[in-house]
Amino acid sequence: MTRLVLLATSPRVAAGLLSPTAWQTLQSGPVYAADPGAPLAAVLVAGGLEVRALARPGSPEQAARELLSAADEAGAATFLIGPDPGRPPTGEIVAAVLDLCTARPDLSVERIEGNGELPGARLLDVVATMDRLRSPGGCPWDAGQDHHSLAPYLLEEAYEAFQAIEDDDSAALRDELGDVLLQVAFHARMAEELPPDQRWSIDDVASGLVDKLVRRHPHVFADTEVDGAEAVSANWETIKAAERGGASALASVPLAAPALTLAATLQRKAARAGLTSSTPSAGALASAAERFERAPSAESAGDLLWAAVEAMRAVEIDPEAALRARARAFRDQAVADGVG
Repeated sequence: MTRLVLLATSPRVAAGLLSPTAWQTLQSGPVYAADPGAPLAAVLVAGGLEVRALARPGSPEQAARELLSAADEAGAATFLIGPDPGRPPTGEIVAAVLDLCTARPDLSVERIEGNGELPGARLLDVVATMDRLRSPGGCPWDAGQDHHSLAPYLLEEAYEAFQAIEDDDSAALRDELGDVLLQVAFHARMAEELPPDQRWSIDDVASGLVDKLVRRHPHVFADTEVDGAEAVSANWETIKAAERGGASALASVPLAAPALTLAATLQRKAARAGLTSSTPSAGALASAAERFERAPSAESAGDLLWAAVEAMRAVEIDPEAALRARARAFRDQAVADGVG
C-alpha cells in the first residue's frame, strides 16, 4: 500500500514545533512542498531533511502525478500544506491528488496535523489583518480614522454586545464580541503610529492587562488566602486603593456612562470607600418622590432618580438593566398590539 501524507501546519506556531508523529512521517519518505522557501521547509532542511520542489512549470495534475510517483517509488511521501489547503497552488494540487486517488485503491492518502495551536493563537490573525488594513495599500477608510473618530463605534459595539446578552443570544454575542475586539485591535494599531515617546501596541495592552490581573488576584498567583467571594472583592478594593496612591476612588468613574449606570457606579464606589453608607436611609425614596410631586424640577427629578438607584442597589438590582428591560417590554407589547 502506497502512502501519501498531507502534512498541515499553522503559521501561528513556530515552524519547528512539530508533533512526534509529524517528525516520524517526515522521515519515512521524500518530502515535497509547493513553496520550498516556506518557513517550515527551511527548518526541515536545517534539520537535515531534504525538501523537494514540485516541478515547475506544470499543471496541478502534473504536480499530483509527481507526488504519487515519488510515493510509489519510496512507499511513502509527504506533501507540506498550510492551514488552509484550499488556497492555490497547494489547494489545486491536493484536489488533483484526490481525483487521482479514485482510480488507485492501493493508495492511502491521509492528512496529519503537524502542530497544535495554543488557545488565543488566532488573535495573531486579528493583529496581522488590522495591520494590513491600516498600512499603505490597505483600506482608505481604515487609514483615515483616529481615536476620536472611532470612539462612537466602540460605544456602539459594546451596546450591541450588551443587547446580545440581554437576548440570551450566544451566537450574536460571539459576533458582537468580535466587533468589540476589532475596536481594541484598531485603537492599538493606531497607537503604533504615535511619536516614539507616546507609542504603544496591542502587546502593551495585553501585558498591562495580565499584570493587572495577576496583581489583583494574589489569592491565585501568590500566597494570599481568602475566604469566599466577598473577601476577594474586599481585597480587590484594597489593592486598587493602593494603586491609586491616595487619589479618590470616584475620580476614575467615566462620566460618559449612561446616567443610571453612572449613578450606580458612583454610589457603589463611594460605599466601598466608606464615603457613604452601604445602604440608603429608610424612606429616602419616598421622601424624594414627595419632593418631586410637590415641586417638579430637574433637581428634584435628579434626587428622585438618585434615590431610586440607591434603593435598587441595596437589593442588588442593576438599575440600567431594570429600566432597559421595562423599555423593551413596553416596545414589544406596543409592537404586538400594532401601536405606532
